[in-house]
Amino acid sequence: MTRHAPPVLVTGLPRSGTSWAGRMLAAGGELVYVNEPLNPQHPPGRCPGVLNATVTHRFQYICRANEDAWSRAFADTVALRYRFGAELRRNRSAYDLARMVRYGAAFTVGRVLGRRALLDDPFAVLSAGWFAERLGCRVIVLVRDPVALAASWRRLGWTVYFHELLEQPLLVRDHPEVEQTRALVGSQDRTAKLAALWRIAATVTGRLALRHPGITLVRYEELAADPLTGFRRLYDHAGLAWSPRAERRITRACTAPSRGWGGFAWDLGSLSRTAFRRMDSRLAAARTGAGDLTPEEVTRIRRLTAT
Repeated sequence: MTRHAPPVLVTGLPRSGTSWAGRMLAAGGELVYVNEPLNPQHPPGRCPGVLNATVTHRFQYICRANEDAWSRAFADTVALRYRFGAELRRNRSAYDLARMVRYGAAFTVGRVLGRRALLDDPFAVLSAGWFAERLGCRVIVLVRDPVALAASWRRLGWTVYFHELLEQPLLVRDHPEVEQTRALVGSQDRTAKLAALWRIAATVTGRLALRHPGITLVRYEELAADPLTGFRRLYDHAGLAWSPRAERRITRACTAPSRGWGGFAWDLGSLSRTAFRRMDSRLAAARTGAGDLTPEEVTRIRRLTAT
């Protein structure tokens, strides 16, 4: 299923900087940006023109044992074959039609020009091994400091629903540490749940990176502190040309004044909400990232995520 020019997957837990990293990798003009095809929420997910498959869980697990349901759909996605008929059968609102035109044109032009697909999808993080091995993706996993991640999730009011992981037997089989979260199902302790998810993701992706040379782990804070050096390395890992255009766009995007608190904004390129905003990433990296967390909460998160 691999292609001569490999597709790229940027993943990591939500709010780990995947949108930012994906946009910077696409800045050189060699990639077509595809926003979260495995997100079960519409939009950006549940768009069969982009991915003609049914996503049933957050962090949908894909492996050889269940790949029949996914291989053909993702083969179309990474080959930039947009399924107009499938999209029209499911989504027909004015917004959906505008998004179809936008994505359909991007896929078609990208295929004609020989561009590659870039999948920005936090929900693929536990399936990174399948994307590397079976789709031939160059995988970049963003790892964000757990304190900063917890502060970001709290600000958004997010929590973890572990039943969505535990309801996937193949995920539990291949990554038995997921079974340890059963005691947290239904818990109101959001800090403990996020810490457990962070620890699972770190364990799984660390193990996968040792097995697959196509997977690289990148610390968000280190990338933000020195974006030009960091992205130049990622361009090399992804097999992309480091061009004056890429350097110029990354410099401009990563040294702009930050706007607001860094929440979600509408991206007109894909007509989806994205966390990417221009910012001075060096200043962002210098902040502690604790947000509204108390010192006691910070200490607890450090303890719960210690590896």
